[in-house]
Amino acid sequence: MRPWPAGAGLRPAQPQPPRRDDLRFPDETRRLQLGAGINVLHGWLNTDLEPGSGAVGLLDATKPFPFEDQVLDYVFSEHHLEHLTHPEGAFTLRECHRVLKPGGRIRIATPDLGVLLGLYGGTPSATQARYLSFISDRFIPEGDRDNPVFVINNAFSEWGHRFLYDRRTLRDLLLRVGYVDLAFWTPGRSADPQLRGLERHGAYIGDEEINRFETMVVEATRPPGRPPVRKAGGAPRRPADPGARRG
Repeated sequence: MRPWPAGAGLRPAQPQPPRRDDLRFPDETRRLQLGAGINVLHGWLNTDLEPGSGAVGLLDATKPFPFEDQVLDYVFSEHHLEHLTHPEGAFTLRECHRVLKPGGRIRIATPDLGVLLGLYGGTPSATQARYLSFISDRFIPEGDRDNPVFVINNAFSEWGHRFLYDRRTLRDLLLRVGYVDLAFWTPGRSADPQLRGLERHGAYIGDEEINRFETMVVEATRPPGRPPVRKAGGAPRRPADPGARRG
């Protein structure tokens, strides 16, 4: 589940969501969204731990995915990975790697811890000052206004966040799992037309500039090669891949 910030709106009553065994891809290009929340993407199989509508299927990203190896073309998640512990996030990325076809792409949008920690110390830039005010006004009514200590702690403690990544930590994890050709983007941008314009978090919080400031987006590719080797208990282990360290 991807819990949206307070003020994003209440969900209206919806039909019973499909069961896990009802998951179907809408077309031949197999595109999977994890932690969809209320962001239903056309042409994608939208899934969530707690589906909010009949258009979103049930899938727990911390458990083995109900798909065969190497069958998906794309995987996307937006403001979802930070709601998992680091071991859970690593498992999820391994499962994505397992189900992606060789050459398949993953796109992840998540808060950038490096940007958040950059709020502390020194005189804030105009964008940093605006971000401090935005978060303070909406989510920290009892804190010292615009104090970065409150804003940074809020990012760790609110909305069900479990682990926040900076670029290096997320990049290293993706490389360890076996992805290659990593590229960082701003929300909405991509060299791949299938991955452009997917992010909706800025619209939900009502401010695209704030979302661009706090969010990093990374894409990576599952390279051609042998399928992942499974460890006991079902978690995949990547065989030796001398090319896996390029990015």
